[in-house]
Amino acid sequence: MTSPVYLDHHATTPVAPSVFEAMRPYFTEVFGNPGSLGHAYGWQAQEAVGTARAQVARLLNAAPSEILFTSGATESNNLVLKGLVGARRGRSTHIVTTATEHKSVLDPLARLSRDGIRVTVLPVAGDGRLPLDLLERSLGEDTALISVMAANNEIGTLQPLEAIGRLARERGILFHTDFTQAAALLSLDVQKVPVDLLTLSGHKMYGPKGVGALMVGSGRSGAELIAQLDGGGQEQGLRAGTLNVPGIVGLGEACDLARKSRESDAQRLTTLRDHLKETLAAALGDLRINGTWTHRLPNNLNVSFPGVDGEALLHALPEVAVSSGSACNAASGEPSHVLLALGLDPGLARATLRFGLGRPTTADDVDFAAARVIEAIRRLRPVSPGMDTPVAT
Repeated sequence: MTSPVYLDHHATTPVAPSVFEAMRPYFTEVFGNPGSLGHAYGWQAQEAVGTARAQVARLLNAAPSEILFTSGATESNNLVLKGLVGARRGRSTHIVTTATEHKSVLDPLARLSRDGIRVTVLPVAGDGRLPLDLLERSLGEDTALISVMAANNEIGTLQPLEAIGRLARERGILFHTDFTQAAALLSLDVQKVPVDLLTLSGHKMYGPKGVGALMVGSGRSGAELIAQLDGGGQEQGLRAGTLNVPGIVGLGEACDLARKSRESDAQRLTTLRDHLKETLAAALGDLRINGTWTHRLPNNLNVSFPGVDGEALLHALPEVAVSSGSACNAASGEPSHVLLALGLDPGLARATLRFGLGRPTTADDVDFAAARVIEAIRRLRPVSPGMDTPVAT
């Protein structure tokens, strides 16, 4: 069997060839522990980590000293949320977020809420955007943190980071954003956009799995966190454990690559994404585009197909690698919490495909995928009784 056309780049991306080549020596040749500072092997590893730290910082226009390395965005998000609460022990702490955040934000906040921390989960508008007036009304004297992702991993919706950051800064509140899905395609200058804490993950931006970063903007906000892993004092005492040098080198190279190519990548993928949408709409008509079209990741298309059984739809597309939502939710079988937050009923939420285009995606890939989806929808609708009635785009 030939490999299916891969349009699931929100779940993970292939490691870029230049990233792989940058990592290669650090598995077998330059294998030292960056904490071993008594010999050349450790010095070489330490230098490589320092270079990567500067590369990540350059992507965000941050200071290298503000970059900490973790195992990925999930760990980084947990460190922000639990670390902040730990640092504020004994003080009243209120955290505000949205209903469409990644589970690596919502689940830690649910745990903190059970432990007595006041958490407000705000609804979003029908297009997935957070209404700023609603956010402002939710803030109180004890609000310590606003956590809102830059770009949604399912519907691609971009949140108004600059406006949220300004509001947070005016109220003396820390602002955290999960930048994971946006890092490969969109620019963010933390000297201009008031972001205090930012997380990203290597494998969502053509880097390796198992490595990520957390920016702690100490120079701007004075954010205090308590480590969630103790045992070695690495990463300014905030994340103990021997550093993953090959992974960190790969993350640094991926950040450099993104900085150089994100504008051209975004333009090309927007064209392909729009063509995919127009092809599906022209052939099928009755479909629903989820999320705002004007404030959206250039590589994202999230479409619901009324009148179709969702499970049957995915099974009908063996030649196209797509998903119905977040990879982190796939095992549960539950409809997407993001789509439910937009107001979709569970049946329509299940009858949804998330297309995530990427650097390797070609026009032929898009045409092939569109043809297979159109064929599957036309075949399934007549044999899916009792499903949702058509919804206009």
